[in-house]
Amino acid sequence: METAFYLLAGVQVLLGLYGLWQVFAWWRRVRQALQMPAGLYTPRVALVCPLKGLEPGLEANLQALATQDYPDYELVLVLASAHDPAYPVARQVAATSQRPVQIVLAGEPSGCSEKVNNLRAAVEQLGPDRSVLVFADSDGRPGRRWLAQMVAPLADPKVGATTTFRWLLPGSGFWSALGAAWNASILSLLGTPEQNFCWGGGTALRREVFERARVLEFWRGAASDDWALTRALRAARLPIVFLPQCLVPSAAQFTLPSLLEFTRRQVVLTRVYAPGLWFRALLLHGCYTATVLLGLWVLVARAVQGGTALHIALLVLLVLLLSALRGLVRLLAVAEALRSEQPQLLQQGWVWTFLAPVVPLLYTWNLLGAAASRRIRWRGYTYEIISPNQTRIVAR
Repeated sequence: METAFYLLAGVQVLLGLYGLWQVFAWWRRVRQALQMPAGLYTPRVALVCPLKGLEPGLEANLQALATQDYPDYELVLVLASAHDPAYPVARQVAATSQRPVQIVLAGEPSGCSEKVNNLRAAVEQLGPDRSVLVFADSDGRPGRRWLAQMVAPLADPKVGATTTFRWLLPGSGFWSALGAAWNASILSLLGTPEQNFCWGGGTALRREVFERARVLEFWRGAASDDWALTRALRAARLPIVFLPQCLVPSAAQFTLPSLLEFTRRQVVLTRVYAPGLWFRALLLHGCYTATVLLGLWVLVARAVQGGTALHIALLVLLVLLLSALRGLVRLLAVAEALRSEQPQLLQQGWVWTFLAPVVPLLYTWNLLGAAASRRIRWRGYTYEIISPNQTRIVAR
């Protein structure tokens, strides 16, 4: 048992050191991106935001989308029906906005997720005068220059799409904090063209690219809007550019059941749409979890036998420390990108530092669950994801 632990711990320490080097390299790329000039490319934009139900701060989030510092854009709010609780909020935002706001009712989904159905309906109803499409989520609150920064790199015709990611700001309670730490670990995967993927809460692309990549076809039967969009762009060999300066702060309020539902959904979608990434994550997080649990088992066994185990405890602590350091470096990089949220980030820094060693344990649970079942629960629907382009609605 101890021999197995030593082997696992040795591997995990090497992986931890390599991961620490990687996150420092990621921080350097973030700094380089933040120093890039904003650009002057300002085509006519359709900013599309799907809605489903009420959530904390919804009206303020939509007001942030409706008051972007950008010369010519239309905000498109899309819902399944006028019976959705978010519909009155959308109407209120449209009535008070100085920007044009279009409300689209997409109807009930069939053979795809409700979000994908909403997005398809919104794009199909857009007028031909909007040359750039930008997709946002209703649970984020971007800054006033967010839209301009998302669109500017599209001046380069070689760019397929720009994307960013959410940064969850934890509400009260341990589970909200753990959810924020879990989500943060994904962020440092973005930054290199071969690894970048689209995030549905912040992606921009030219309309002709959207059509050339046949995104509507990839969305047909899909459960995930962003992974399907990623597959379309990769099939068309179009690069995705990550913009850390466009990170979207989003409030995170989780209970244990809602946290498990959220994290499971993300991992199941990855299992279906990016199986290679899912398998690598299973190996890495599984190795980490086995090392920590086996180390604790050996410590308990030694204590029961009355032996000393200081070196084993130090090895376990080293593995945990390397994970915490990666979380700290990631936090410092994000604090540079999200200047407006910097005081809160530093005040709650323990969330992304001290909970980082716990995150791989939750990931291992999610990854094993995704291997057993492809069913997810998402905003009132239960879906079974049969393949990237085949989704069955199990219950609503």
